[in-house]
Amino acid sequence: MKTRTAILTLPAVCGLGVALGIAMSQHRPSVALAQAAPLAQAPEDGKLRIIIFGAHPDDAEYRGAGVAMKLAKLGHHVKLVSATNGDIGHWQIAGGPLAQRRKQEVMEVGRRLGVTTEVLDIHDGEIMPTLENRRIITRLIRQWNADIVIANRPNDYHPDHRYTSILVQDSAYMVTVPFFCPDVPALKKNPVFLYASDRFQRPNPFRADFALAIDDVIEPTLDALLVMESQIHEGGANGYAGLYPEDPTGRQQRRDQVRKDLARRYAGYADSYRDALVKFYGEDRGRKVRYAQAFEVCEYGRQPSRDEMKQMFPF
Repeated sequence: MKTRTAILTLPAVCGLGVALGIAMSQHRPSVALAQAAPLAQAPEDGKLRIIIFGAHPDDAEYRGAGVAMKLAKLGHHVKLVSATNGDIGHWQIAGGPLAQRRKQEVMEVGRRLGVTTEVLDIHDGEIMPTLENRRIITRLIRQWNADIVIANRPNDYHPDHRYTSILVQDSAYMVTVPFFCPDVPALKKNPVFLYASDRFQRPNPFRADFALAIDDVIEPTLDALLVMESQIHEGGANGYAGLYPEDPTGRQQRRDQVRKDLARRYAGYADSYRDALVKFYGEDRGRKVRYAQAFEVCEYGRQPSRDEMKQMFPF
């Protein structure tokens, strides 16, 4: 039997329509709001707080791993969130066993990167941009006290990817609204919302506002990502028997090929977004970057200046 975690059945403290309407008309907090038990919010300690969303247990890792490791090494706080549990993302197994396996994989990836990881127990292939899911995402951003929020763009091939992005977008303003999800304090400053790079062209192509070099962490980043065997070696939902051989020699060959393909992906980003690297690092250093990740600033959140972006990512 598939189960849901407690996060999906939290008291609907955001849905206080009548009580809230009365309270606001009387210009005083409602009794219901006053009695709601507040959820803890991470304290400020002078370090940045970054939260990266992906639809499945591997998406946030692929899109943010190198940058996440660099930020963590500087003492900043990074969290990777999977919006679904990935329970149908394999060609051979599914349900609870697959969800548990994928969760264990990304938890180990997070440990190696030096970041926090959370997997929501929403069924793979079933996430929708509902009000309750908007509350969940809003709470997560507030609890993390995020300065930077990263997600994929909404014009993606996978419905889970699209709707996860929409949910993050829908939270971009709501995180600052005090009486939306009042069980978690509203953020005093709207975070910077960023899109990770992609190659989708419609309705509009990705725009690299800046790109970050990950040369110095590429090897441990690849080591961490290779832990996700169900997806990266066995092929996930598009795998097949024999893709990841049983014999040790065949398995090592598959691992070597996957590692090369991953390295080629991040090298491709450096080549594709070379102009953004040069703009961020200067001509000499920007031309020498071999591996990179690129980001676009979402217009819904706070709009940072170039100098502020360099302060946020002092690489």
